[in-house]
Amino acid sequence: MTHRFSRRAKASAAALGAALLIPTVAAATPAAATTPAVSCTSGKAGLAAQLTKDITAALADRKSTVAIGLYDRSTKTTCTLRGTTAFDSASTVKVTVLATLLWDAKKNNRYLTDDETALATAMITQSDNDATSKLWKQLGPTKINGFLAAAQMTKTVPGSDGYWGLTQENVTDEQKLLQLVTAKNSVLSDNARAYIQQLMGNVEADQRWGTPAGAPSTVSVHVKNGWLQRSTHGWRVHSLGTFNGAGHDYMMSVLTQDDSTMDYGVTTIQDVAQAIHKDLVPATAKTTRYVPTSRPGEAFVATPAR
Repeated sequence: MTHRFSRRAKASAAALGAALLIPTVAAATPAAATTPAVSCTSGKAGLAAQLTKDITAALADRKSTVAIGLYDRSTKTTCTLRGTTAFDSASTVKVTVLATLLWDAKKNNRYLTDDETALATAMITQSDNDATSKLWKQLGPTKINGFLAAAQMTKTVPGSDGYWGLTQENVTDEQKLLQLVTAKNSVLSDNARAYIQQLMGNVEADQRWGTPAGAPSTVSVHVKNGWLQRSTHGWRVHSLGTFNGAGHDYMMSVLTQDDSTMDYGVTTIQDVAQAIHKDLVPATAKTTRYVPTSRPGEAFVATPAR
């Protein structure tokens, strides 16, 4: 059985971001820091302890600053690490932008226009920065803040001066967003939720990295990633994913910074993801595990030179 990602092949998202390259900065050397303890709870006996052990082991030798959010509806399992630590969002904010667009359309009892549909598709499946900037400007602060309030994403702060990639987010709020995307609620319509998942399930091949790593072939996979390098805290590398099937319905947010390179951050996220998938959905004789692209891609986010 294969993982249910789209097989559409398009131009690399990195090329799409070429016009919006950030100023070159030196990569910061990760500084060792005391890692807070991973905290897990579960309605399934033994699962919380196993997840705590395996996530901790996955992070044992990593020098990044890592935040983790996990929720599995099926087993009532949650895991949290640095749940309230703020990170620059990079391209993961694009899910919030799409959710805001759909929330506003619902409020006004209208469908998306053809132009909005094209922009939304490019923004999520290709991580197109120009499309994101157009939608960000169209929505404006009032609508974006209105959605954040409706979603109870109280600690998410939109980036100023058009720098949507500098939106401040944490895993607690990102998990709230993913829960809205994956279950019936009064904020997003059923059609809106299905649309978001459809686009996140059709990202380009070079962007299928991060939280999907190690996902069993028995679950559907939806992902949105982001990366960003700045002169402070080095590389930020993030991944949001939702997974449904094999009797499970779970979502995962992993945010990192102080990564020495982009690949270092990707590896950190994928080590955590593999541990989580293995514990939640143990392998059977017919199970295969998703192996991400060996050449992870994304669109660079435009940011000020600081």
